[in-house]
Amino acid sequence: MNRQLFVGPVIHTDDEGQLVVLQRAAILVENGKIISISENPQPGDVSADYVRVLSVRQFLIPGFIDGHIHAAQFPNLGVGYDKHLLDWLEAYTFPLEKKYADAGFAEHVYEAVIKRTLTMGTTTACYFASLHRESSVILAKQAAKFGQRCLIGKVNMNQTRKDGYCETTEESITCTRKFIEDIAKINSSLVKPIITPRFALSCDMELMTKLGNMAKEKDLHVQTHISENLDEIEAVTTTYREYPSYSAVYDAAGLLGSKTILAHGIHLGDTELALLKTRECSIIHCPSSNTCLRSGLCDVKRLKDRGLKVGLGTDVAGGDSSCILAAMRAAIQVSNHLAILNPGYSPLTHKDVFHLATLGGAAALAMDDETGNFSPGKQFDALVIDLNVSSGPLDDLVEYSLDENLQRLVYSGDDRNIVEVYVAGKRVK
Repeated sequence: MNRQLFVGPVIHTDDEGQLVVLQRAAILVENGKIISISENPQPGDVSADYVRVLSVRQFLIPGFIDGHIHAAQFPNLGVGYDKHLLDWLEAYTFPLEKKYADAGFAEHVYEAVIKRTLTMGTTTACYFASLHRESSVILAKQAAKFGQRCLIGKVNMNQTRKDGYCETTEESITCTRKFIEDIAKINSSLVKPIITPRFALSCDMELMTKLGNMAKEKDLHVQTHISENLDEIEAVTTTYREYPSYSAVYDAAGLLGSKTILAHGIHLGDTELALLKTRECSIIHCPSSNTCLRSGLCDVKRLKDRGLKVGLGTDVAGGDSSCILAAMRAAIQVSNHLAILNPGYSPLTHKDVFHLATLGGAAALAMDDETGNFSPGKQFDALVIDLNVSSGPLDDLVEYSLDENLQRLVYSGDDRNIVEVYVAGKRVK
């Protein structure tokens, strides 16, 4: 039996999204699972094999959840933001993703991806890989090796392309089934497959329908893109004229459900929001890439007011950072811009984006029974934060409250302030 005890200040959110701030708490973890959390513990209250008492000015928060990230695009981080989405995909993304036919290249990149995102505090990630089954399995093996909780998707694309970066419908379905089997053989409780049609312009209705059926048959998550860019939306509605909206295309294919994760959702209409709410889908807000590629300003409060689950994504390499802290800041900035343009609009706060990055993100991935906060019964996915590290961006020059220190982390901290990372009780940084 492996019993760990973590003692110190704790910040997390409850199921209603309210911030919970405990000045001193004890979290008991057994075999990676939270057994109890108690406030104001006394010496000897709980026995454990390992006791971690946080230092002065350190505090504990849940691990970050990246709901949308393209592992295959990692080498392109910071490149091509002078273009809009569709041109950027052609100039940068598709040429890079073709390189993953080389397993050696995939091994080199995907090891770096997992190590980097763990360093940034991402304990759970929802990854797009590439079209290639073998290299997508390599990503899964790297995640299992280094201990990151994740959903991993082999991308599906059967619309013919001049550069050959596509597959037939039969190849797509056969390789996806084999990919799911390959993930099972890794035998890691942390790594799961996710059905991944890239978007409605990359897949025809036949393929999307078969993928929707596969997801239902195997009770799997589904991820894709929706309503990111106005040119994209026009192309989708032109291609699928028989359907009233982008969302309706996915619904007709049977892709929408309680485990469906839709990235972006900037320009969704009211009828689409009602449909997605009925189907219990989630939206992953990707504020950095939405800004870098000038796709639009997503109104997260509108999505949440319509009852949709919302999480945060870095959307590397459309986004300019693999750190969820940067996505949290970008979400606040986008919300502030909406408030500037719309007097009377109430923008997101640091508390709101903290929830999106933790329990809100877990709910968006339909994984809030496993992770997202420190409720007993969940896995201990956690970050030890230290705002006073000598190499970090902040200096502790006066005394701050615990809530103020959370604000400082959200607005001005970076990965140097994340001094320890735990996934299922195992220290991975």
